[in-house]
Amino acid sequence: MPSVPALGFGPWSWVLFIMFVLSLLFVDLKVLHRNPHKVSAREAGLWTLVLVGLALAFAYLVSVRHEGGAQAATDFLTAYVLEQSLSIDNIFVFVIIFASFSVPAELQHRVLLWGVLGALILRAVFILTASALISRFDWVLYIFGAILLVTAYRLVFNAEEEIDVESKWAVKLARRLLPVTSRYHGSKFFIREAGRLTATPLFVVLFMVETTDVIFAFDSIPAVFGVTSDPFIVFTSNVFAILGLRSLYFVLLGAVDRFHYLKPALAFILAFIGTKMILEQLPKAWPVHVDISSQLSLGVIAATLAVAALASMLRPPGGGAGATESSAEG
Repeated sequence: MPSVPALGFGPWSWVLFIMFVLSLLFVDLKVLHRNPHKVSAREAGLWTLVLVGLALAFAYLVSVRHEGGAQAATDFLTAYVLEQSLSIDNIFVFVIIFASFSVPAELQHRVLLWGVLGALILRAVFILTASALISRFDWVLYIFGAILLVTAYRLVFNAEEEIDVESKWAVKLARRLLPVTSRYHGSKFFIREAGRLTATPLFVVLFMVETTDVIFAFDSIPAVFGVTSDPFIVFTSNVFAILGLRSLYFVLLGAVDRFHYLKPALAFILAFIGTKMILEQLPKAWPVHVDISSQLSLGVIAATLAVAALASMLRPPGGGAGATESSAEG
């Protein structure tokens, strides 16, 4: 049975990295956004660039400190780009959630910030559990690959599925666990009303965001294990992607509908990684066994996203050039 390699980073690396992430969140919450305000695209864009720069700097650190060297750094970058691309799909759901609950623009950042903190904890649990399973049962990778193929199929054939937020079990559960006020109370998640603890609609939104991330994690985490089995690389790439999701939401807000070829692109990426996991896990004596390098995987993911973005720009929703000409004639 294969074991998950303990490659260059020990327990202290985990501790230091988590402290670094918590410091970033503290600065974001207590310094940059101490007073709730509507986040502009420019502000979010600058923070996105900072986080991308930190991810690249971390990749360099991995290349010089990890015994896997350049290969480990490539694995991290591949996993990071994969996670970041998959997390964009979350943005579509966040837009629907915030619109359904009429969340004020100045409170959306607070929800996403606390959502990130919860997501980091949940993802750490998922990743460590998955690593333990893989180390004991190699056939788990077949299941992960199958999950990705099923998800790719659903993305293609359920692309237009409507999301009824109020009917979701998470919303019903939150309303059943605690009484909920009928209106927002600033940035507070809870208040005291008639002597009892009462949740505000902002808490329901946060609960919905957290459960959404759990659902997405069942797809994204198996995908990253298709790139590397090193739990530290898997965790850190997830963290950087999640940190960037918050600012990326405000960058892409109002433009998400333009990227209408994103779902087919994500479906292709998931199908590619799922197939890769299954074929690499087959016995080497089998003629269909293949080993696909992280460099090739990174190139396929980047090229797929680039083609999807270019196609979305050249052919906007509604039929592109043909629609434009029809509109002009009318």
